[in-house]
Amino acid sequence: MSNPSQSERFARLRLARTEGIGPVTFGQLILRFGSAVRALDHLPQLIGRGGGTYALAPRDRIEAELAAGEAAGARLLVLGDPDFPALLSQLDPAPPVLWARGDAALLSRPCIAMVGARIASAGGLRIARGLAQQLGQAGYVVVSGLARGVDGAAHEGALETGTVAVLGGGVDDIYPAEHAELYRRIVAQGCVVSESPMGARAQARDFPRRNRIISGLSRGVIVVEAELRSGSLITARLANEQGRDVFAVPGSPLDPRSRGPNDLLRQGAILCEGLEDVERAFSTLRTLREPVEDHAFDGAPDDIDDAVLDRIAALLSPVPTPRDELARALGLPVSTVAAALLELSLAERATLLPGGLVSA
Repeated sequence: MSNPSQSERFARLRLARTEGIGPVTFGQLILRFGSAVRALDHLPQLIGRGGGTYALAPRDRIEAELAAGEAAGARLLVLGDPDFPALLSQLDPAPPVLWARGDAALLSRPCIAMVGARIASAGGLRIARGLAQQLGQAGYVVVSGLARGVDGAAHEGALETGTVAVLGGGVDDIYPAEHAELYRRIVAQGCVVSESPMGARAQARDFPRRNRIISGLSRGVIVVEAELRSGSLITARLANEQGRDVFAVPGSPLDPRSRGPNDLLRQGAILCEGLEDVERAFSTLRTLREPVEDHAFDGAPDDIDDAVLDRIAALLSPVPTPRDELARALGLPVSTVAAALLELSLAERATLLPGGLVSA
């Protein structure tokens, strides 16, 4: 992918901020039209033909976000930039845009994530801080989420060598407020990143996306302490889906905060008692999954007949269905089905999912 021009970078941010266009749809639009500029030109027609209403993100809102980023000393990274983090760009789907405050070069260095309980034990905090320090001295950038407990201890342990904090809100949204000083030090010595707009305040729905970026930036994820129903285990699951190594620090069965890591170990996570366990796992002959190139839109027609849209929509159900299966059922080319599904998605008549899946 060539280095995007300024107009293309603006268009990618605008496309990413348009309501109803998530990372999957964003990627499909770029694949079909080759650029965000062309995708924006075709969007009104596509949405209208699928039966939806046209509501592109206003230009002045995008200009205000760019101005806010500049005022905060933040840097915009769009998918396609040469320094967009390589591991993150390989996700299915990749986040279309990122804001970064601090040293964005850290995002392209070997990273490992560390997550765990917000109300951590004294021992858990000591382990997180010490292990993060060891990882940093061994050349790794430690990634976490700036939360209370294990996250904060991991950042503190790796401050001198390089740490990345991934936020749910905008890069200028300090959460929790008690970490204001830690946030300031990370901006000065590390990097703070987010895919949320400048000024956005973190909502509950933002944290799964935040967790996906934490694991996506990293070669592996270490879980120090976590109860069975926790965001840390969501991050571990996402890491596993992304082909990353999952490490777990074992703990006492008497402590509920050990149940998460101990359960991960039962499921095949890598035992982690120190740096040696991480380096042993990383030294094995194993490569991260390479992204599979999607050729679904090769030969896609410019116009999709309304009857075809209705036939495809009628086959959709809440259960995710492979795009290729729909094409076989209808006796249509995959390119036609892919183009039709994109239009149905923009009209909110279908939901595009990773891996070529779609649901009603």
